[in-house]
Order: sequence, then structure tokens, then C-alpha cells
Amino acid sequence: MSTEERLKATAKNIEGKAQEAMGELTGDPQDEAEGKAKQKEATAQHQVENVKDDIKKAID
Repeated sequence: MSTEERLKATAKNIEGKAQEAMGELTGDPQDEAEGKAKQKEATAQHQVENVKDDIKKAID
């Protein structure tokens, strides 16, 4: 498990949520979409880390 990678993914998720909220507030659909995309990317990064953890556990 890479704590650093998980922290980066969490930061990206928070950034995405903020950007999505700002897009909703200002009525900017591009900002909103970019924020949602960042959140999905962060989720994918977390899933990759979960798979790495599962593989490491299986090996140990």
C-alpha cells in the first residue's frame, strides 16, 4: 500500500468535489464535468492501490 498514492488520490477527489461544486454554483458545465472526471480518476487510483494491497497480501 502506498500511503503517498492514496493521499494524492484523496487530494484529487477533494479537488474534484470543489471544482464540481464551483461549476454548479457558477453555472459552468465544463468546470462541473472536469470536477466529476477528477473524482472518477481518484476512485480509479484508490482501486489500483486496493488491488496492489490484495496482491501483496496473497504473496505474503
